[in-house]
Amino acid sequence: MKMFKIIMVSAIALFSTSCQSKNKDQKPQVDKVAYNDQDLKEYETAYFASGCFWCVEAVFESVKGVKEVISGYAGGTELNPTYEQVAMGQTSHAEAVEVYYDPKVVSYETLVKVFFGSQDPTTLNRQGPDRGAQYRSIAFYKNDGEKKIIVDYIAKLTKDKVYNNPIVTEVSPFTKFYIAEDYHQDYERKHPNNPYIQGVSVPRLKRFQKKFPELLKTDAH
Repeated sequence: MKMFKIIMVSAIALFSTSCQSKNKDQKPQVDKVAYNDQDLKEYETAYFASGCFWCVEAVFESVKGVKEVISGYAGGTELNPTYEQVAMGQTSHAEAVEVYYDPKVVSYETLVKVFFGSQDPTTLNRQGPDRGAQYRSIAFYKNDGEKKIIVDYIAKLTKDKVYNNPIVTEVSPFTKFYIAEDYHQDYERKHPNNPYIQGVSVPRLKRFQKKFPELLKTDAH
């Protein structure tokens, strides 16, 4: 009985700091974030998935040359997925981000470097405490040029033996990105005291920033 209680307490603690529990104190909103195309049309876009989009959004927003990062869903076939559906593994989508960047300041190659350097690409359907295909690692490409950059970088990481285990990141053609509910946008910045943010997002962001200080904006927190 004592062992059972220990297991239950551990499970509860894990769930309380996982991405699937992040909306328990939030009331889902129907409205989506409205972004002015006029403000962003001059920027290029890139799409990535590597676990909870709160974490991924915060990482890319700290990079020089990145104008905006939007959290959403991609990589699946279902139309208009909701957070509840994706988080519970009821769709084939993954939590993903849409990165708007200035190619004159930061290259796509660098964004791929940021993507792989801010996660563990060897864990299948998992990133940190978040488990399930909705948290899998995916690098989306829009053309053959982007695909080559991704594939070549994976080959380099493998050749250099950067990781002890094989890279399991999916390299997939980009099809459709669905913007997540409004309350998910800029969550790390707006809710610094959230347990998941403090226990998972911020440590992941700090590890990335320590690893690549030369890529950071001067005002990155």
